[in-house]
This record gives sequence, structure tokens and C-alpha cells, in this order.
Amino acid sequence: MTPPPPVTDRAPSDPPGGLAPEHSGTFDAALGDAELLAARAALAQGRWQSARSLLLHTGDEWDRRGHRVTVLAAGSGAHSRAGQWLLAEPGSADAATLLALALVHRALAGEEDPEHARASCRTAAGLAPADPTPWLGLLLLARAFGPEAELTAAFKELRVRHPEHHHGHHLLIAGLAERPPGGPESHEAYDTAERAAAEAPADSPLAVLPVVAYAERHRVLAAAGLAPAVPGPAPCAHWTGPRARRVLRAAFDWWLEWEHDEHPRRHLDLNHLAFAMSAAGRPAEAAALFHRIGPHATRAPWSYTGQDPWAAFHQARAHALATG
Repeated sequence: MTPPPPVTDRAPSDPPGGLAPEHSGTFDAALGDAELLAARAALAQGRWQSARSLLLHTGDEWDRRGHRVTVLAAGSGAHSRAGQWLLAEPGSADAATLLALALVHRALAGEEDPEHARASCRTAAGLAPADPTPWLGLLLLARAFGPEAELTAAFKELRVRHPEHHHGHHLLIAGLAERPPGGPESHEAYDTAERAAAEAPADSPLAVLPVVAYAERHRVLAAAGLAPAVPGPAPCAHWTGPRARRVLRAAFDWWLEWEHDEHPRRHLDLNHLAFAMSAAGRPAEAAALFHRIGPHATRAPWSYTGQDPWAAFHQARAHALATG
């Protein structure tokens, strides 16, 4: 079992966890993937060949493929570049998938008809029947526009293709978290997340999914004024009940033993764990996580606080390093 990194004495005003000044105040969805960063830069300059090579070599690493396609697709002009690629290589499943996800991002931004994006996702799915990524696009659309039946239907198709799909599970849990609770510590999102974690292999990052479910419920409760928005010095009751404590302990223990440096979305899990430990009043664990996060802060779950997510991240981080 690998111990957490040591907590060093660092003034809150110092660059956090090795965070370089040029990263301050920004979130980058690429999460440190150097090959993805290079392909995204080339795509922004009108060169789609790097994206083609990247996706070709990614192959059927479905979590990595989904991560890379969604990041590339979110770039300015990605739909135009993907369209050019598809004209050059008609029938390319990779080009069709990138175009579909680019149209999804445009629909989410109010710049594209969601039905057009849905049709494009279905076209891509037809070209690559085993690939869950076009279904990830449909899941993103269902999460944003509904109906809820589309969310569960798209997730079912995605899960058939990749039972442990990281992004897909996060989207499903976010949707379920908005349903009314059955009691203070009872909720469908919690049950679904714990079941997915239990069914996954021991080394699967889905072990952190129950923490994600609690974070999503924190988002809903904070928006309704029923939970403190920003993790502060006092523990938040949402994170200190018996079930929450069990969930946090299991997820942190999993991180100590099984953390995957190679998983493309691992920093999202680390940020969720740091958010949870901060809210639960466990600064020592939070400090270890903040050191491991380094420059890779993620917008979620810090955006769930209702304030500037970068400010919320740094507030929680400064408190953890000062007291942990």
C-alpha cells in the first residue's frame, strides 16, 4: 500500500502543490494528457491529421478515447475540422465520432440544434457499433435536454459496450442525484453508485463513484439552501453521517492502494475526494489529495459551491494545508 504524499509546510500564498503561475485561475479539461494537448493545438490551427493519429493509436481504450474525443470536440472550430476530415475520408468512424461530439458541444452551448447532434451521434454509432463514445454524446445531450428516459436508455447502450465507463457513470449519477431523496442518508444515486462500485473490478476507479454521488447531492442541496455551499472550517453534516463516513473511508483506502496514474480522468476523482474530505472536516486527508492533484484542478465539483470554482478550490486547499 502506497502512503499518501507528505504534507509539507507551505504558506497559503505560495504556489499550491507545485502549481505553476501560468496555470493559476484556469481549468484545462485535457488533465495533463500531453498527446491530447498537442492534437488539440493542431486542430485549433486547422490541422486534423494529429487528431486522426491520436484516435487511431488510442484504439479501444474506451475511457481514454471518450476523454480525448470530448476534449478535442470542445475546441473552437472542431466541428469544421471534423467535417473537413470526414470529407477527406468518407466513412471514417473516428471523423464521424469527433464531428458528432463537436455538434453535441455546440448544442450544449446553444449553437446547434440538439436533434442534429443526436442524428450525428447515431450516424457515428452505426459506423462503430462497438464504440461507446457516440453513446456518450447522446448521454451528454440527454443529461442537458432530457427526457430522463433518454438518459437511462443511452447509459444502458454505453454500459453494454464498456461496463466501467467512467464519464458515463458520472453523468448518470448527476442525473439521479436530482431526484427527491427517500431519507437523510437514503437516495437512489447513492445506491446506484455503490452497486456500480461493488460490481466493478477491485482496481476500477468506479470505487470513487459513491463519493461522486454524495458530491452531486451536495450540489443539489446547496442550490436549495439546505447545505453549506463552500467547504469551511466546520464539517458539513451532509458528509458526516454514518453512510457518508463509510463511503469516504472506502474511497480513500482505495486511492491509497489502487490509484491509477494512467487513468485519463483520475484527476476528476482526486478533486472529488479532496472536496469531500474538505467538507467532512478531514484536512490531513484533503491535504494529501491536494498535493497529488498539483496543477490539475477540475471545475467539478468546485463549481457546485455556487461561487467561483477556482476560488473555492483554493479556499479549501489553503485550509487543508494550513491545518492538515
